[in-house]
Parts: sequence; structure tokens; C-alpha cells
Amino acid sequence: MAKISVAAVLAFLPLALAWNTLTVPHTEDVDDTPALQAALASGNYSANATILFEKGVHYNIFTPIVFPTFTNVEIRVEGNLSYPDDIPTVQAIVASSSFRGHWFYFSGGTNVTLRGSTDPDWGWVDGHGQQWWDTMEQTNRPHGWSFRGISGGVIRDMKLWKSIAWNFATSGSSNLHVFDNTILIKSDAGGGFPFNTDGFSAGGSNMLFENNHIVNGDDCITVGNGAKDIHWRNSYCEGGHGLSIGSLGKGGSVADVQNILIENTVMKNELYGARFKSWTGGNGLARNITWRNIEFIDVPFPIYVTQNYWDQNLGPKPNSTTLNNTHIDGMYFENFSGTILDTPYVEGTCVSDPCWYYVANATGKEVVIFDLYPDTVTDIHTKNLSATTETGSTVDVMCDPATISNEVGFKCWDGLYIPTNA
Repeated sequence: MAKISVAAVLAFLPLALAWNTLTVPHTEDVDDTPALQAALASGNYSANATILFEKGVHYNIFTPIVFPTFTNVEIRVEGNLSYPDDIPTVQAIVASSSFRGHWFYFSGGTNVTLRGSTDPDWGWVDGHGQQWWDTMEQTNRPHGWSFRGISGGVIRDMKLWKSIAWNFATSGSSNLHVFDNTILIKSDAGGGFPFNTDGFSAGGSNMLFENNHIVNGDDCITVGNGAKDIHWRNSYCEGGHGLSIGSLGKGGSVADVQNILIENTVMKNELYGARFKSWTGGNGLARNITWRNIEFIDVPFPIYVTQNYWDQNLGPKPNSTTLNNTHIDGMYFENFSGTILDTPYVEGTCVSDPCWYYVANATGKEVVIFDLYPDTVTDIHTKNLSATTETGSTVDVMCDPATISNEVGFKCWDGLYIPTNA
């Protein structure tokens, strides 16, 4: 065995000990962001550092935090963090030309960890969203956490409470592990609906999302354009709009989404289970996308694929004569089981007549709806679907055989669900 000299050990010690910890300062009833930003501006905590929001402290994050580019840095949220509790203050900040789009903005980096707390009483981030929902205020709302441009990162044990709207975004990042996070965005009884409260907006490449618990009012996860090699598993979703790919191809843009696996998830009182959405007139390709081992409880649309997506906030559904769309090459739905909500309901995001999720000629008892254009789909199929309806009625499907060339795992028609040997 080679001998290590005392001189070499002593030379290494400064490197081994060169780890800085910043305990974020706090002042009662004062915005804590400026003091944190001043400390970050020193440059002492941009590498090999811990930034600690201390347990037992209620931090006032009354203005957005812009983190610098980090290398080997952990942000520990062990105290409770609070947005401003009045709407006009937040709206004025969001309307400012200096606002980066997110209340917590990461500027990129390498080996960055955002870690919450396992203590049930601490580590919460309170967005005070209830008053926004009750007044249906949707002007100048902030996104939550931008974890973008990170190479080698972790988001774990974070706990978000009543965020105003969108939560985590990971576009442009790579090699992320996102696990054991809790997002609780449920309105009080009789309160307004929490619009646009997406859990995770997954972009970038090589990401694993697992063991996350999301109660919200929009997509549990949405996988966006440019995403590759995304794996979601072992999680729980309630109250929102499902496990979604898209929307893709808006305004004729070129989509590119590949190698997506979503599995082992419970979906309760969601509008959709597995969902793919692209705009008429779009371009590009969605390839090798799988949902499997999905349990759904009182879900109106367990499997829903549409190339006719539109946004009710932008006006009525457009009349388009183009048959162009984002192409699908390899889309699979395996081992789905649960109950279809086929009793009358109005989902909270419905502000149009008919509602934006209305499907013409549907019975409301469909386990699968394929709303596709001819010559745009190669290899789409289902396997092992087990569904019942709340009313005990038979289960249906909607599928136009003129749009699909392969065997899909059931009789492709608008009628009774009849499985085949795909």
C-alpha cells in the first residue's frame, strides 16, 4: 500500500474543510429576501456551501429570491417560508419588468440540492393561494420554483401549501432526482378552485420523479416539449388533471418528446388519468411514451389522447381545416384498473359552455378516448384495462379506425369496450 505523507494530508485539509454554511437571517415583520440576496452577492456561498432556512423560524419571503449559479450547494428549507398574504403586493411584483417569472429562481448550476424537512410542522412554503382562488383572481400570478439549467440536482422532502399557481419547473435541467415531495393545494370547503396549480412541469433530460404526493387543481405532472428520458413512479395524485404529456405543437411549433415512462401511480378524483394533448397544426414527434400500473378512482377520463387541444382562456375552440399535427410513434397504456366517474359533475375549471373538456358524442363511460388525425399515429395500443363505472353501466371506448392502422388492444369504434389480443 502506498504511503501518504503528513504534508499531503495537511495540504488537503483546507480543501476538505472549505465548506461554508449560511444561516438565512430573519427579522420579524420584515422581508427576509434582501438580507439573503446580500449574503449571496458576496460570492461566499456559490460553491461548496449550505444555505439554511433554520427550523423554528417563520421566514418572510415577501419579494422573489434569485439564486446565483451554484456548484455543490444545498439549500435546506427547515423553517417555514411565506409569500406575501395580500394580492396587490404580489401582482405589482409580477408585473415588474425585473420579475424572472418565478418566486424562487435558480440561475443554473451543477450538483444543486433543494432539500425540505421531514418534520411535519416545519419546512412548509405557504403561498396564501386561497384568497386568489376565492376571488378568481388570475392576473399577474407568480410561478413557484424554477429549478432550471441544473446539471445533477435533487429536489427532496419539499412541502408546498396552497401555492397561488404553478409549482416546480425543471426545463433545461439534466440528471435530476425529485422525490418525497408534498404539494397540498386544495381549496377550503365552499372556496374557489385552484386554477393552474400544476405540480411538476418536467422538461430537460434524464430525470427520475418518485414517491411524490400531490393534491392540486391541474396536471400532477406535465411533460413538455424537449423532454427526454423522464421516469415518474410510485406516487399519488388527487384533484387535478392527470399524468400529462403536452400540450405540444401550439402555434405550429415543432415538438420533440421521447422516452417517457410513467408508472405505479394512484389517481383519485382526477379529471384525467393518462393524458396526451397536442394542438391542431402542430409539428414534430412524440415517441416511446408509456403509462403503466395506474390505479384510478372516480376519474371521468382514465385514458385520453387528443390532437385537438385548445385553451379556454384564449377564447372559443378554433375552427381549423389543417390535418397536420404532432406525430405519435409508440404510445402504450398497460395495466390500468379502477372506477370511471360517470355520474353528473362539473369540474372546477369549467368556465365555458360547453366545458372545455366536453367530448361530442361521448357517453361519459369511456375508459379510452383516442381523438386522432389520420396518418399521424404509428403503434398505439393498450393492454390489461380493467374498469367499472360508478353507476354500474357498461364501459365504452371512443376510437376512429380510420385514424389508426395497428391493433390497439380493443375493438376500435365508438361503442362497448371489447378487449382484443394486442
